[in-house]
Amino acid sequence: FKNDDTGNVHISVGKASFSEAQLQENISVALDALRKAKPASSKGSYFGNVTLSSTMGPGIKVQVS
Repeated sequence: FKNDDTGNVHISVGKASFSEAQLQENISVALDALRKAKPASSKGSYFGNVTLSSTMGPGIKVQVS
């Protein structure tokens, strides 16, 4: 994954041909990897918002617990 200057993280989690189960697994693994990458000195919530989108499609907000 990579992030931009404003703190947004950009991750590819699948393709349009993936099944729903494959996408769920990839998204779960990606979120776990981000949680593990959180620095110990960082306090509070690490995720502000999570939005999924296709390459040129509209974003869909996701609630992360």
